[in-house]
Amino acid sequence: MPRFAANLTMLFNEVPFMERFGQAAMSGFKGVEFLFPYAYSAADIKYELKRNDLNLVLHNLPPGDWDAGERGIACLPDRVDEFRSGVQKAIDYAIALEVPQLNCLAGKAAADIDPKVLHNALISNLKYATSEFHKVGLRLLIEPINTFDIPDFFLSKTQQTIEILQEVGADNLFIQYDIYHAQRMEGELSKTIENNLAKIAHFQIADNPGRNEPGTGEINYDYLFKLLDRLGYMGWIGCEYKPLTNTQNGLNWISTYQ
Repeated sequence: MPRFAANLTMLFNEVPFMERFGQAAMSGFKGVEFLFPYAYSAADIKYELKRNDLNLVLHNLPPGDWDAGERGIACLPDRVDEFRSGVQKAIDYAIALEVPQLNCLAGKAAADIDPKVLHNALISNLKYATSEFHKVGLRLLIEPINTFDIPDFFLSKTQQTIEILQEVGADNLFIQYDIYHAQRMEGELSKTIENNLAKIAHFQIADNPGRNEPGTGEINYDYLFKLLDRLGYMGWIGCEYKPLTNTQNGLNWISTYQ
């Protein structure tokens, strides 16, 4: 059966962030994920994880200025020093929080920079990050994100991501496959998952349209969960969706799989 992790950035957002760990545990989750831990001390987050018997399964590298609209800096050639500093900060948090993998947001393509230059910057940064991660036994993930929600996001297709994995050539670099983003950009979900499961280390889910909980849209999640079981996927599935009404009502679908 699937192992679901609560995305604390999206779920239980009716309460302050540090209280969401307890809410997730009370709702039956054994794993959690979130976008970024950096506004909080690692010690405080670790306390909440242990107090609520939760596994932290994923968070992201520093994304640049999120509040100003930046969505990662890995493809930006003028931000290499900042990216590398962020890698080290992320490693410090990952070790403290005992999380096995982190996601790297590629960033938005700058209109005034040649796409090849952006590509080369991303490859160089990923080689650096995977090398540093390898020293401490961490996996690095990269995620294709749809360009409807985030216009100009540099990494948006599965095949593009696979080619980047091949070019970087690191055995600790994998795909974070967000089913919602994939449905918006390319569809063909089951065959893409089946063909590339060995390269996928983490899934995230939301339905389309609306990015709400499974069962509110067009994606046949019952079929996809059974497919993942049949294929032998043993990792976590992050619930990164916006509850249609509120978080508790937005968890009703999960009882089928518990």
